[in-house]
Amino acid sequence: MKKNVIVSLADANYFPLLEELINSIKSFEKCKDVAICVLDAGLTEEQKERLSKNVDEIKSAEWDIEVPPHKVKGKEWLKSQVSRAFLPKYFPNYEKYLWIDCDAWVNDWSCIELYFKACNNGKLGITQTLGPGYKITSKVNWLIGKLAIIKSQNFKHAVKSKIGYDKARKLAFAPHINIGVFSLEKNSKGWEIWQSNLIKTLKAGNIFGSEGLAINMSVYIDNLETEFLPLNCNWITSNLLPKYDEDNNTFVEPYLPNYKIGIMHLAAGIWLNGKDMRVDKSIKIEIETLSRKKILKSLRYNN
Repeated sequence: MKKNVIVSLADANYFPLLEELINSIKSFEKCKDVAICVLDAGLTEEQKERLSKNVDEIKSAEWDIEVPPHKVKGKEWLKSQVSRAFLPKYFPNYEKYLWIDCDAWVNDWSCIELYFKACNNGKLGITQTLGPGYKITSKVNWLIGKLAIIKSQNFKHAVKSKIGYDKARKLAFAPHINIGVFSLEKNSKGWEIWQSNLIKTLKAGNIFGSEGLAINMSVYIDNLETEFLPLNCNWITSNLLPKYDEDNNTFVEPYLPNYKIGIMHLAAGIWLNGKDMRVDKSIKIEIETLSRKKILKSLRYNN
C-alpha cells in the first residue's frame, strides 16, 4: 500500500497540462512508491479514460463549502479553490498529501521528497514567493508624502474578504505563500485550521484566491507550524524566469549557485503576443543560458 500521494485537479481545458504533470512525475523511477490521484472538475469521459491508465484514483471535485451559484457561473474548475483543503476526504487511504497545480511539472525528484519530509509532525510544507532576484514583494500607491495605499496581494484579498483590518494588517507585508504546491499529513490540524479560514474568506470575497488567503491566514495569524521550502520547490515563472543549463539540459535558478529547478510552475501564465504558454505549447520565450547565450525555449514539460 502506497503511503504518500500526489494530487492535482483539472478541467477539460487544462487536461494537456495535467497529462504533462503526470508524465513528468512518472519520468522518475522513484514515482512507483507514490500514488497519483486526480480531482475531476470538468474532464470529459474520454480524458478520464486516458487518465485511468496512469493514475491510482480519480474523484469528482465537489463544493465542500457552500458557495453562491452566482459566484460560480459554470466555472467548475473553481472547485480547486475549495476542494484542495479537503484532500483526506477524497482520498482517505494515504498518510501524506502533496498537492501540485496542474500548470506545474516536476523537474527534480528531490523536491518531492523534500515536501513529504517537510510535513512531518503535522507541519505544513510550502514555499513563500520570495527569493533572490525578486525586485517587488508588495505594491503600494503613493499619495502625498509618506501616505500610501497598501496594494499587497494578501492585504487586498483580506480587505475584500472582510476578515477585519486587524488581521489584514498582519498579512499586509508578510511574504505571500503560494498554495499551488503544498504538503500536509492526513492527521495534521492544518486541515481544520485552513478549512475554518476558508469558510470566512469565501463568505465575502471572490472564490478565486480564497484558499490562498485562507492558508496565509493559517500561517501568519493562527501560527500553523510551517516548514518553508526553497524557492526552487515551487518556481513561479511569471515572477522570475529561470536560466537554462545547456551542459545538463535542465532549468536552473538565475542566480548563483544556480540550483536546479525542482517544480516549474506556470501560475498566471507566460504570455507572448496575447497568447498564454499554458494554452499554446508552441509559444517559446527568450531566456538566458548559464553561458549568457540567449535562446528561445518553452517552459512547458517536454519528454
